[in-house]
Amino acid sequence: MAGIGLGVILLWVVLVFVSAGILMWLWNITIPDLFDLHELQYWQAFRLLLIAGLLFGAFHFQTALPGAGMQL
Repeated sequence: MAGIGLGVILLWVVLVFVSAGILMWLWNITIPDLFDLHELQYWQAFRLLLIAGLLFGAFHFQTALPGAGMQL
């Protein structure tokens, strides 16, 4: 059972790092030409991804009780 949890955590970490690379690539092929801004380095894209996740709620944790979360 612990192996499954470790696998999920490892997958999540890999996805975060891959997402930062994709964000950097998309930024560098789009934004410098449109707005005359500098290209992003990998760790800048990583930090930008973390900031966006914090601002827009991508890093939320579910509670153990069903229905205990916020209701719209």
